[in-house]
Amino acid sequence: MSLDQPLTPPPGPELGFASAWPVRAGDVDPYNRLRFDAVARYLQDIAWENLQATDFARSDPFWIVRRTVIDVVRPIEWPDRVSLRRWCSALSTRWTNMRVRITSDGGGLIDTEGFWININESTNMPTRISDDGLAWLGKSAGEKRLRWRPWLVDPAPPESDTDLPFPVRATDIDQLNHVNNAVYWQAVEQFLVDHPKLVAGGHRAVIEYAEPVLARAHISVRSRYEPGDRSGQPVLRLWFMVGDTVTTVVRIGPLPG
Repeated sequence: MSLDQPLTPPPGPELGFASAWPVRAGDVDPYNRLRFDAVARYLQDIAWENLQATDFARSDPFWIVRRTVIDVVRPIEWPDRVSLRRWCSALSTRWTNMRVRITSDGGGLIDTEGFWININESTNMPTRISDDGLAWLGKSAGEKRLRWRPWLVDPAPPESDTDLPFPVRATDIDQLNHVNNAVYWQAVEQFLVDHPKLVAGGHRAVIEYAEPVLARAHISVRSRYEPGDRSGQPVLRLWFMVGDTVTTVVRIGPLPG
């Protein structure tokens, strides 16, 4: 799969892990649209539930996300109730592509995919997934030799449409002393205020984490808005910077295909 390809279809209904909960008022923007940072938290929440419902909590408890793809096919709105289904679409011995499909009672549909890496707690390095874990993940995986390839490789521009400071708060820090993955999407939402056309129809948002950001770091966000790409649709690119180092890259544009 690549940036311009659709996500893989779901497997049979008996595979994967399912959960459900209501969309809450704190999850949406002033127009009742489910925000990206809320979607990212939903992905973390169902991943945690999935760990606790299987032997992963014992055998493979530590994972980090390297890339997240969010395809908003039909928006989800408050006060809908969402149903989530999580499964593995591809894997190798140390990492996986985990798909989550989010549907709502009101007809909303958001498809997502996350590149998750199994981490050794002592070394903080990628480590082999347990045999039981590989067996469970492999039930739905269509690809068994998954490799990491970055999608967002454009360098940060020396000059930006906007250079937005993004202060890190104490509540933004997770158990590893890193800025939580979902927090970056709050900055994305800040930029969407000025570019509402990006989310008026179906759209794909991709985020890639190149380096973790520690507590007390000073983050700025460079942006580049393109009114029309080759398909004639607008694209927004964001680069999260700590000094001169790019730590995270985001692209929001039309759905592929």
